[in-house]
Amino acid sequence: MEINFDEINVIGFDADDTLWVNETYFRDTEDKFADLLDKYETKNKIDQELFRTEIKNLDLYGYGIKGFMLSMIECALELSNNEVSTKTLGALLDLGKEMITKPVELLDGVEDVLKSLKDKYRLIVLTKGDLLDQERKLERSGLSEYFHHVEVLSDKKEKNYSDLLEHLQIEPSEFLMIGNSLKSDVLPLVEIGARAIHVPFHTTWEHEEVKGPVGNKGYMTISTLTDILEYV
Repeated sequence: MEINFDEINVIGFDADDTLWVNETYFRDTEDKFADLLDKYETKNKIDQELFRTEIKNLDLYGYGIKGFMLSMIECALELSNNEVSTKTLGALLDLGKEMITKPVELLDGVEDVLKSLKDKYRLIVLTKGDLLDQERKLERSGLSEYFHHVEVLSDKKEKNYSDLLEHLQIEPSEFLMIGNSLKSDVLPLVEIGARAIHVPFHTTWEHEEVKGPVGNKGYMTISTLTDILEYV
């Protein structure tokens, strides 16, 4: 679908799996979690229970690695009927720390895109997750210089975006959001009158998947981030 980007003067970027790799590390850790608990349940059951625990805890812990660590520990206790060893619990904490300290792996073309856009648009980061972790990743990424503003949101729903754009004095019609999640980075923006570009990542957390048919009015989907330079 052809989208008119002529009015755009501010571009927002999601961070995880749009600027750098993130979800791949969660999938790898889930596999290691299942290996540690394989004497209690099958991998499929362990995956299901961990996801259920994460969703149950979102309102308490929010998004991010720390909440994921706590959910792994809670799930391990439940699956083992509180018999899981302290050694295994320690291993779960180590898995979380390993995720937190991983080097930031930029996705292909990210810095070239930002260099091309920084003098033509006001660029901002709009992400969700743990504040300290996201600030740390942005610093390690070496991308801070390209952004006028960085916002770590507790969630990415229509009201979160509307409130932020109002606070930053940005009209929705002048704003373009770029991200890998239809649910979080695209559809809420379309609903408030902004524009969005969907750049799918090869792995998506089940909670971020959109069920059922989705119209494409107000946004477009591209294959790689560098493709946006054809449009803005």
